[in-house]
Amino acid sequence: MVDLKVNIGKLMCKNPVSTASGCFGYGHEYDDFLDVNRLGAVFVKGTTGSNREGNPYPRMAETPSGMLNSVGLQNKGVDYFVNEIYPQIKDYQSHIIVNVSGSTIEEYVEVTEKLNVLDKIPAIELNISCPNVKEGGMVFGTHCPSAIHVTREVRKAWDKSLIVKLSPNVTSISEFAKAVEGEGADSISLINTLLGMAIDARTRKPVLATVTGGLSGPAIKPVALRMVWQAYHAVKIPIIGMGGIMNATDAIEFILAGATAIQIGTANFIDPAVSIKVLEGIEKYCDEQGVTNVNELVGALES
Repeated sequence: MVDLKVNIGKLMCKNPVSTASGCFGYGHEYDDFLDVNRLGAVFVKGTTGSNREGNPYPRMAETPSGMLNSVGLQNKGVDYFVNEIYPQIKDYQSHIIVNVSGSTIEEYVEVTEKLNVLDKIPAIELNISCPNVKEGGMVFGTHCPSAIHVTREVRKAWDKSLIVKLSPNVTSISEFAKAVEGEGADSISLINTLLGMAIDARTRKPVLATVTGGLSGPAIKPVALRMVWQAYHAVKIPIIGMGGIMNATDAIEFILAGATAIQIGTANFIDPAVSIKVLEGIEKYCDEQGVTNVNELVGALES
């Protein structure tokens, strides 16, 4: 039998397979398709301080080998999560990890403090790919001093495992990885979506109402692999890799590049049971390769 257990900082996961925020709801929506308890973790959708309606439609578009989205963090706010959602998902045997988002440092801290008292939330994923409204819309995750500041303040308010989700829309992913590690991140997850756009040539208008959006799916996998590999050589904390993972082979490539665990995002929209298939595929690969512990593969890229 293959030992699939992995440590994400202080957090022990039964296996390295998890689902990405924004692509798997709150987990219970998928109960008809798979046993959520088999997953290492579920990263629930982005949670903000108050209700957000999200961006105007259209806000999703298919692209070659991927998709664009500009949903805009639609959610009913942290109080709704605490009072309505948490009771429905707290008893899963998989770790439930909340993606924390905000427009100001104060909002990030507010959400964090309200989640900190929930016993069954062992970790948060800090989404720093959000615009800082107090700084003229500059994205926290593309301005290193801002990334440092928000990580530092959230670390003060959060007692458990802190995962910081990095934006790929930067010149040096290593710089940002080292910066948040220095401010107390227990782990980093990457990559978030790449900034892109689509145009309707017949109407001569953008396909998305917001003009630009986040590109995900197989199209971004080579970029994601490169950034995971660079981050692995820059930091000592564990990495959760994502970006275009569609099957077990993709997942294994991320692990070889340096990811201790992986997240599956866009593929859930194509096959809602894909995460279990990836898990079984990783186990089969290890059996075939004579690997007795999945951690032997982490960063095992030969170059």
